[in-house]
Amino acid sequence: MTSNVVNLRQARKRKARDEKDRQAEANRIAFGRTKAEKSATQDENLKSLRDHEQKRLEKSPRDSD
Repeated sequence: MTSNVVNLRQARKRKARDEKDRQAEANRIAFGRTKAEKSATQDENLKSLRDHEQKRLEKSPRDSD
C-alpha cells in the first residue's frame, strides 16, 4: 500500500519547463524564419519603396497655396 512520494517542488519545475518548451515550439512555428527569408523580404520591401519614390509626383509651388 505504499505509493510513490512526489516532490511537489520538482513537479512544479518540471511542469513549468514542459510549458516553456511547448511555448518555444509554438513561437518557432509562428515566428521562425531563416536569415535568407528575412533578407529576401527586406530586399522586396526596399525595392517596392524605391519604385514608389521614383513614381512620386513633385508638387509645384502653386499647389502649396
